[in-house]
Amino acid sequence: MYANKINKVNIPIEKRRISISSKRQITIPAKYYEALKLDKELDCIYSNNMIILTPVANEDSAFSEEILADLIQQGYSGDALLTEFKKISRKVRPAVEKLIEEADKIAEAASTNYVDITDELFDDDETED
Repeated sequence: MYANKINKVNIPIEKRRISISSKRQITIPAKYYEALKLDKELDCIYSNNMIILTPVANEDSAFSEEILADLIQQGYSGDALLTEFKKISRKVRPAVEKLIEEADKIAEAASTNYVDITDELFDDDETED
């Protein structure tokens, strides 16, 4: 019942309270850490009195391997392979940055439309009998 009011697109929402240390540090629950395949960094977004943590898009060797495999399949080799690899590799970062920008916009929209279920559960406006 409450999930439908909060989550009109049926995306699973899970809420967990975590502690903040005296050094302003938090511990991410292992379940979330593993599900998001986190490593050493997160992007932190502040919007609408909320903090949103998102995984950092890593440019790892998988991109390089995929690019090289595709270029080899297209028949590139030697200096031509190296030249084409450099050209395509330079396009990866802007593409990843665009994806991050789009994700940030989605996160901002989600935070703007977020309704905390506890507001409804613990509404002070209701009178008790």
